[in-house]
Amino acid sequence: MSRIGKSPIAIPSGVTIIVSDKNLVTVKGPKGELNQQVDPAITISQEDGELLVKRSTEQKQHKSLHGLYRSLIANMVIGVTEGFKTTQELVGVGYRATNQGNTLDLVLGYSHHIVFVLPKEVKVTTVTEKGKNPTITLESIDKQLIGQVAAKIRELRAPEPYKGKGIKFVGEELRRKAGKSAAKK
Repeated sequence: MSRIGKSPIAIPSGVTIIVSDKNLVTVKGPKGELNQQVDPAITISQEDGELLVKRSTEQKQHKSLHGLYRSLIANMVIGVTEGFKTTQELVGVGYRATNQGNTLDLVLGYSHHIVFVLPKEVKVTTVTEKGKNPTITLESIDKQLIGQVAAKIRELRAPEPYKGKGIKFVGEELRRKAGKSAAKK
């Protein structure tokens, strides 16, 4: 049995979960609504304020889907109650970030500005304080979407290993390399 798949999902108050006959799971909460299509081999049932995810057979495919769908539904429940937040910082001289609504304007050392349009489900805020690196904060109820958007922003200027310049997640430890001067002696 999947360790992740067999643990029940607690349903907090204010959250309603509807499972349609076509295995479409809809989670509604105070922050919004999310949908997830579930494989027909996986059955979902509600008992005593908890959601149970079960699989029909012991095939390898069904075992892997069991834990996957349990995690996706649990993330949906957390998303509609608390939401998800990701913070990135821009490390580098002259790197800047500003936003107008859901449009992010980045200056990353290229000869031009980079204009990044975010999906409407993601809220963005930028902070620039004197003496500190500019930060970009993304908020959304969809964990997968916020992770994908954060990865695309990071991809615009990934941190390099020598000086650490680029876009990195706050708290991320970068693997640094010694430069050419370390080879001399």
